[in-house]
Amino acid sequence: MGGLSRRSLLAGGVALGGAAALGLGAGQAAGRSPRASAGSVLVLGGGIGGLTAAHELAERGFAVTVLERKELGGKARSIPVPGTGQGGRPDLPGEHGFRFFPGFYRNLPDTLRRIPFPGNRNGVHDNLVDGSMFRLARTGGRFDLFVPLKLPFPSLDPSVLLPALIALLDTALRLPPWETAHFANRLVVYLTSGDERRLGQWERTPWWDFLGARSRSAEYGRIFGIGLTRLLVAMRAEEASSHTVGLILEAFLNTALGRGNDGAVDRVLNAPTNEAWIDPWITHLRSLGVRFQTGAAERLHCAGGRITGVTVRTAAGRTQVSADHYVSAVPVERALPLWGPEVLAADPRLRLVGELRTEWMNGVMFYLRRKLPLVHGHVSYVDTPWALTSVSQAQFWRGGDLTRYGDGSVQDCLSTIISNWDAPGIVHRKPARFCTRQQLHEEVIAQLEASLEDTGENLLRPADVHSWFLDPAITELGAPGGARSDEPLLINPVDSWARRPDAATRIPNLFLAADFVRNNVNLATMEGANEAGRLAANAVLDAAGSSAPRARLFTLFRAPELRGLQEEDTRRFRAGLPNLFDQG
Repeated sequence: MGGLSRRSLLAGGVALGGAAALGLGAGQAAGRSPRASAGSVLVLGGGIGGLTAAHELAERGFAVTVLERKELGGKARSIPVPGTGQGGRPDLPGEHGFRFFPGFYRNLPDTLRRIPFPGNRNGVHDNLVDGSMFRLARTGGRFDLFVPLKLPFPSLDPSVLLPALIALLDTALRLPPWETAHFANRLVVYLTSGDERRLGQWERTPWWDFLGARSRSAEYGRIFGIGLTRLLVAMRAEEASSHTVGLILEAFLNTALGRGNDGAVDRVLNAPTNEAWIDPWITHLRSLGVRFQTGAAERLHCAGGRITGVTVRTAAGRTQVSADHYVSAVPVERALPLWGPEVLAADPRLRLVGELRTEWMNGVMFYLRRKLPLVHGHVSYVDTPWALTSVSQAQFWRGGDLTRYGDGSVQDCLSTIISNWDAPGIVHRKPARFCTRQQLHEEVIAQLEASLEDTGENLLRPADVHSWFLDPAITELGAPGGARSDEPLLINPVDSWARRPDAATRIPNLFLAADFVRNNVNLATMEGANEAGRLAANAVLDAAGSSAPRARLFTLFRAPELRGLQEEDTRRFRAGLPNLFDQG
């Protein structure tokens, strides 16, 4: 095909004239790292998965170009609020949704340590700061629950865990004791289940059914069903995979116990994401020889069982480019159109990606003229129909306020996320996706106030609200057909694991590095995307016959005291028997 040769993409060759629009001319090639001789790699997508793959491969001598249609960093990036900067200050920092780095993340923190940052011994990793408390905000006169993020019991041994959990939950939640005991039992059932049962039974069981929520109180279902699934996976408890929810709860428990973790349960960055992480990362990758280009990858081309090139659209038009290896790091909703019929014919299993599902989980930021530290960590507004969560950011940021941004009068940002865009609100009685922009603003404030009205905090007094900002991925609010989201989030309904691909495909020079790739954390997260990038990089190394060391892969901690019970459970599962602790 006409276009750039595999190596000339990064070495500086130009063909068909249109390639010059990508900035791939010889004038830029002079800056390429002399170590980049292991082959050329074109990474399609500059989110966390794509940047991770680029990082690992550039360190191992590959010549890497990252092609991104929007902004580097993907959903994790900062989004400046246009036109808000005054007096030489930068624009107010917006975002797709607040960043959250739980301590069970281990692959991503390893990358953060390898990104230099001035004054930090451990690079960007030193920009993480701990939260100490989680708040469950309630409505209807019920007391809010404040949960310290460190558990008082030492292990996950059922003889220790069951009574401790029952006592803790009974004291905190005021549920009927039999319901508290039942949830503790269900948690122990998952923790003692072997991998074969987790994938063979719980992956196919909705979380709502696993909990037995249909036969228990509405409060039980709201806290353990709706609250947990909307907070963790942005989906309905009636559909969520019990394996996914159980795995993340297990990870949080181990982190709260200080076992197998990188840090505290709740961690955030000490500045806007681009300042604290993404910009230093891009600078470091450039120093390794990685090149970044703006353009939309439209269609991969396949012949003879291999990828031969990709059609790229830029402001100057369309062109075709090629490389030795291709890493597809686009999100799930853009994957099938990019791959096209030729790729799907060469690897038919990739068609299953079309059965994966997404939901919306997008941020609304309220910029305040006063500080409002609701809790030293995150808040879940469990009773809100739009499943809101928030974090008060100034308490964690360097300088303690936001006065160095915008017009200098903003003290805090209440960064809020809407996780349910389909439930009617409490003011306009419409789902978020069918609200106008002003209606959405009024609804979010009303739902926050309803959860905090009994606390005396006077949340978001009109005089305190400087301005607000909605994730620009949400468009067409108020349109007859409802709003659209350009950046939805992969969710994990039952049996979705079987539909997710591996990082290595049947096409020997095509690899996948996005959060929908099968990975150990099994959830659409920055950690999952980072792990997928590492898996893709290792697959490239295998395909290239490289002798370079493989990217290190970290797995979630598994409590050694449960190993015997999990092995016994595997024997029981194979025999068609229930888990030893399963009371139904």
